Amino acid sequence: MKVLFTGASSFTGFWFVVRLAAAGAQVVAALRGAAEAYEGVRAERVRLLSQSARIVPHCAFGEPAFLDLIRTQRFDVLCHHGAEARGYREPGFDVAGALAANTRNIAQVFAALREQGCKAVVATGSVFEADEGVGPSPRRAFSPYGLSKGFTWQTIRYWGEASGLPVSKFVIANPFGPFEEARFVAHAVGRWTNGEAVEVRTPRYLRDNIHVDLLSMAYAKFVAEAAAGGAGRSFGPCGYRETQGAFAERLGRELAPRLGFAGGVKHAEQTDFSEPIARVNLDAIDPAVYGWDEGRAWDALADYYRNK
Repeated sequence: MKVLFTGASSFTGFWFVVRLAAAGAQVVAALRGAAEAYEGVRAERVRLLSQSARIVPHCAFGEPAFLDLIRTQRFDVLCHHGAEARGYREPGFDVAGALAANTRNIAQVFAALREQGCKAVVATGSVFEADEGVGPSPRRAFSPYGLSKGFTWQTIRYWGEASGLPVSKFVIANPFGPFEEARFVAHAVGRWTNGEAVEVRTPRYLRDNIHVDLLSMAYAKFVAEAAAGGAGRSFGPCGYRETQGAFAERLGRELAPRLGFAGGVKHAEQTDFSEPIARVNLDAIDPAVYGWDEGRAWDALADYYRNK
């Protein structure tokens, strides 16, 4: 199976490529910029990507170089994981600009893929889009970024149907693991390493946190099934569906004995309810199906932070 993959420099994109390659796929990773232009943990991911994929720099989705690539090579699956995310937390996030970048020249892209014999397109969605996952109604988008992801999916689905290419959607909740940007897990480990408790400011939010290695195993299987034929479908694998307070306690229980700290957690009195109180993915999965070992996953996460 030959896969063209966008967004491989991202946290989840990196792991998806690693697992696709481990499952036997030949992966071509189209990067927006030069490999040496990335910084921080993203640069580290890009450096490691070459072990699992052939990297094509300066090849953003829909740009002339991207169109040339798909017109001259045959791919079984396009995995369109890349999305404009700069400033994704900002209320002024450019929804229209993100949609334009995410779907640039999409009609030409899909026509070229179809002409070259591509079997399927797999788009990545987010549980933070409108009408995704499970939670109180109405299930609105969490943010302008979530809004852009929803519009992107609708555009991809439309052009898939128009071109006769089966389009499937893989919905991501809250992944965590090695090579992630400095978010809650890194913050918690930093506090615990300094002998301090971590404070959870939004302990009542019900969320769906999932180990990135389990998520990526599910993704690789999903892509293989899409390449095998059939109609497009949507799949959103679940992880730990619990409050953020409970997830912080879980982090402490798992990482404290492995890293040798106390792992204390304080639950703040939550006053910020700007996001929906609950949003989790739909599809419960059996880790045994993927040969996933939960203990090893926690060991790997502990090793990553031990060696940072």
